[in-house]
Amino acid sequence: MFRSYAVLLYFILSSFFANGQQIFSGNKYPQFDFRPPLDITPPALAGSFGEIRPNHFHSGMDYRTNQREGYPVYAVADGYISRIRVQNSGFGQALYINHPNGYTTVYGHLQRFNPKIAQQVEKVQYEKKSFEIDEFPASSLIPVRKGDLIAWSGNRGSSGGPHLHFEVRDTKTEATINPQLFGLDIPDNIPPVIYAMYIYRLNKQAFNEFTPKQYFQVSGGAGKYHLNQVSTIHLGGEVGFGITVTDKHNGASGTNGVYSIELEVDGKPVYTSALERFKFENSKAVNSHIDFPAFLNTKRTIQKSFVDPGNPMGIYFNLVNNGRIEFEEGKAYAIKYTITDAKGNQSVLAFNVLGDSKATIASKALPAGTLFPYNQVNEFNNNQIKVIIPAGNLYNDLNFIYAEHARPAVNAYSAVYQIHNVLTPLHTGFELWIKADSSLSKYKDKAVIVNTGRSSQGGYFENGYVKAKPRSFGSFFISIDTIAPTIVPVNISNGQNMKGISKMTFKIRDNLSGIKSFNGYIDGKWALMEFDAKTATLWHSFNDQTGSSGKHTLRLVVDDVKNNVKTLTIDYYK
Repeated sequence: MFRSYAVLLYFILSSFFANGQQIFSGNKYPQFDFRPPLDITPPALAGSFGEIRPNHFHSGMDYRTNQREGYPVYAVADGYISRIRVQNSGFGQALYINHPNGYTTVYGHLQRFNPKIAQQVEKVQYEKKSFEIDEFPASSLIPVRKGDLIAWSGNRGSSGGPHLHFEVRDTKTEATINPQLFGLDIPDNIPPVIYAMYIYRLNKQAFNEFTPKQYFQVSGGAGKYHLNQVSTIHLGGEVGFGITVTDKHNGASGTNGVYSIELEVDGKPVYTSALERFKFENSKAVNSHIDFPAFLNTKRTIQKSFVDPGNPMGIYFNLVNNGRIEFEEGKAYAIKYTITDAKGNQSVLAFNVLGDSKATIASKALPAGTLFPYNQVNEFNNNQIKVIIPAGNLYNDLNFIYAEHARPAVNAYSAVYQIHNVLTPLHTGFELWIKADSSLSKYKDKAVIVNTGRSSQGGYFENGYVKAKPRSFGSFFISIDTIAPTIVPVNISNGQNMKGISKMTFKIRDNLSGIKSFNGYIDGKWALMEFDAKTATLWHSFNDQTGSSGKHTLRLVVDDVKNNVKTLTIDYYK
């Protein structure tokens, strides 16, 4: 338990160093069990553990691969392949290795597997007649030794460019842990960079998009920072602080995230966040960790130094009133931020505060709405819609706003219903029911709920309603999807001779509900079609059967979520 008394006491009294890494925890990790997963020297990161990404904390380290694919990937220690996953998106192609020391390592966005693993993958894909698989082999099936070649680095799945995504997880709990705590060295003597500091006028109210805030420019470098043009800030009422920071390491570094943020008042910590480990089910709480409205409106990533009551992340320590601070009238305070990276490099921002009730800034009046407490199930009903927000989805008490707007002119089967707004984040989402009107009757099986950007939220018809589970608030209406996916051949046409060509390639897309499945049949037999969602590219690599001499017939069938089907038949020769 992260917040146990023993761990907290240990943190307060001391922090220890391992290979130069300051660890804000009482946990000790093995320092010599793991070798690097790549032989690229010096190692460099395109993304750090815990880095703030859209809707999640980054769950591992992204090793740079010189903007190329095809670097050998090695098992970092003895163990066995415990999971093989192939996805249209996500990690694309990934391997998981369980190790005797109680940890699991993960290797994502792989270009291809070693021959033994590739043979096993293809065997399962043909048995299940599915490109996507998620297999958990027995421990005896694919053992590996430290340094064994297991794959080659790639750019598959949701990767934004060639790299190796690498994770270390606790095998029992599946919590993901900062790999730099295991002696995997990334050369780094560069302290984090501090860009700006913010003050939030909380006034004992829930944080939201109406919370007043002030921006303060920061200057400095080499680990020492100060506020521009001000040394003492006058503050009254309850306030919280926020900060904008990044980190780099030596060499070809990306702009990465920091390891910890500590805020002290008169030498005593009131807030600490430390990205040692976290659970995947809590990762979307990154939207509570940051000023989410500011991120949506300005793309600035401001890390709040106060914790919302519904935030489930286990990364917070030394909290005093959840980081919310009240300053006494006329009293002077010394404030200090200490920002630390995973190698122990630190940057400090220090300034003074004078308690001054005249400096209080009142909170803005909220529009008329309905109070939804953060810690319970909340429902909203009328004759047209039903909204159910399960417990654990709100990070703060919510002043819920609802409105009804006119029906869009094209492909709409209900009015538009405003369900609060996108500036309030949700942890997983909510249930939305929209009552269908009579014009939908012959399209019930094709109905979906879409937002005003016409992005499908999924949905199905039941008992007079179209029901879906949007992941965020917004404005929604009922639409239908009656259009089949499209298939565009890239390097093949009917009657073409494919001699000397290693694979046939297509682009497949769907206009609304999304592609549900794709299946290729060559000469009447199921053939493996591989897919990359980010490029909408589908392909089949010829094998001994499908690439043998003579005439062959391909039948390619692509279905969308609403069971609209597109079929393409092509004869080709080899």
